[in-house]
Amino acid sequence: MEERLSAAGGEILAAVAAGVATVTLNRPAALNALTRPMIEALDGWLAAWETDPAIRVVLLEGAGDKAFCAGGDIRALREGWLAGTDEPLRFFVSEYALDHRIHRYPKPVVANLDGIVMGGGMGISQGARLRIAGPRTRIAMPETGIGLVPDVGGTWFLPRCPGRIGRYLGLTGQSIGGVDALAAGLVDACAGPDELAALPRELATCAQAADPGHAVDSLRSRLASVAPPPGELSRVRPAIDRHFAHESVEAIDGSLAHEQDAAFADWAAKARATLARRSPTLLKVTLAQLDRGASIGLADAFRLELGLVLACFEHGDILEGVRALIVDKDNAPRWNPPSLAEVSPERVAAFFAPRWTATEHPLSRLRDPQGEPT
Repeated sequence: MEERLSAAGGEILAAVAAGVATVTLNRPAALNALTRPMIEALDGWLAAWETDPAIRVVLLEGAGDKAFCAGGDIRALREGWLAGTDEPLRFFVSEYALDHRIHRYPKPVVANLDGIVMGGGMGISQGARLRIAGPRTRIAMPETGIGLVPDVGGTWFLPRCPGRIGRYLGLTGQSIGGVDALAAGLVDACAGPDELAALPRELATCAQAADPGHAVDSLRSRLASVAPPPGELSRVRPAIDRHFAHESVEAIDGSLAHEQDAAFADWAAKARATLARRSPTLLKVTLAQLDRGASIGLADAFRLELGLVLACFEHGDILEGVRALIVDKDNAPRWNPPSLAEVSPERVAAFFAPRWTATEHPLSRLRDPQGEPT
């Protein structure tokens, strides 16, 4: 018998059958962007399912044919901040706690990422045991374009991409397809329509196994056994590793400007043009963030991000970025300051100033396994 659950006014649904809890983000008109009620509902369900013997595998997917999840409802967060409410803080505390839970979940979580996956969608999928890209997958961490840092665990998972790919994706916000996401280590397998259609049946079989986690690992190995041809990211990887290895955003920009290899010239020019449209302040903060993230654990990464996102709202570029790209849609943000040269080291350091003691931090309860390597 199938059990059906609904929360947040129907914006998140769950169906439990054959040992599998299938969670559907149900805001297709908004590209399944997350609201706090959706986040809290999913977190509550996962907490209950941890000890429910009837649930052995969790599947995350998005409603509609366009998106898994295009992020959080950033327009509402901007409105909440401007109204002087604590909604942004409450949203990010809830979101990061959920993301961390998924990374540490004791039962296998599978994410069907056939569609747009950005920001908050990456947060709830990167901790899954099996992340499957489909033909429509488009993945991005576009936060610097709206005056924010690549959060939702990006501090942790972007530096762990091969070479300098994480720096490239975090700074530019470049959107990539499934094949490139596989090369970046952000998905585990690419699947076609037939394989995606068979996924519920496959997971029901996994749920009946003596060890569902091992069964999901075997499914991952089988799906990944047929490697797709290399994509654009693999082609430009040598240039990414060369240009994005520099220790400052200015040096990265200068390196791109002097690309001499005809095979990479167009890519370098586009990457440089993209950086020029991003918030200069948040480019520098992001580079410092990712450098720190390479040597800290997951829980500490989320704690760091909470302070960074609040600093972004206080600084104001996120308010301007959301205005320009989402509210007024004039695509002409007025960044403060407008150039890299005007962003001082002191301004960057201020983003990382501690806000809470260790015990007072809103995410102090997050814990990683003791002795786990960073």
